Amino acid sequence: MSNLYNSAVIACGVIEPEVRHFARNYPQIRDLVFLPQGLHDDPARMQQELQAAINRAEANPEIEAVVLVYGLCSRGVENLRHARCPLVIARAHDCVTLFLGDKDRYAARQREQPGTYWFNPGWIRGGASPGPEREARLRREYAAKFGEDDVEYLLETDRAGFAHYDRAAYVGLGLGDPQKEAEYTRTCAACHGWGFDQVPGDPALLQALLQGDWDEKRFLVVPPRHVIRLTADDTIIRAEPEPNLP
Repeated sequence: MSNLYNSAVIACGVIEPEVRHFARNYPQIRDLVFLPQGLHDDPARMQQELQAAINRAEANPEIEAVVLVYGLCSRGVENLRHARCPLVIARAHDCVTLFLGDKDRYAARQREQPGTYWFNPGWIRGGASPGPEREARLRREYAAKFGEDDVEYLLETDRAGFAHYDRAAYVGLGLGDPQKEAEYTRTCAACHGWGFDQVPGDPALLQALLQGDWDEKRFLVVPPRHVIRLTADDTIIRAEPEPNLP
């Protein structure tokens, strides 16, 4: 099903270069909005920022659909309100699926290598991925506030947050310098004693989302006055009527 609605695209900054690259092929995209990456760490703030962006999009009479370049992302996309435009989102837990190109491919990788920490170009740019640069930055930040013993304790606490991982995997869509980014991922993996994989990316899912090729298997089209809800199966998300309607 192809839908050439005039659309507003609201995307996470983690995938901004990729969205800008592919969006130029689709003239029906009338607005591009990028929110800060890492909002999934604070789902309440993520909901607030997404809601404000949706409200701005719906206030523009030219916009006929709102496209979210997000996954479920710590459930930060649940309960978003929209009164006029359909809301469209990929069936994905997080942005890794958008880089891999298929939720089933992501699920298979997670079954085969459940201890994988995924690196992509945006996460590397943001400096939040586990590795030498993150540790050096945190050491500087902690040293400015705390004594040496506290610094070491806080760094050890941060490392413990990654203790259940045993592999780093790099996936990108071919923009920028993939080989340099893959080598950086390999360095981070070695820092933690993890294995390393370089996984080919696939832009098909992102392209279809931006183009308006929204089949039910890959995408959820949320009608106006409905909200997104987590499911307990491989569809990941569903639409439900907005609660507390007058």
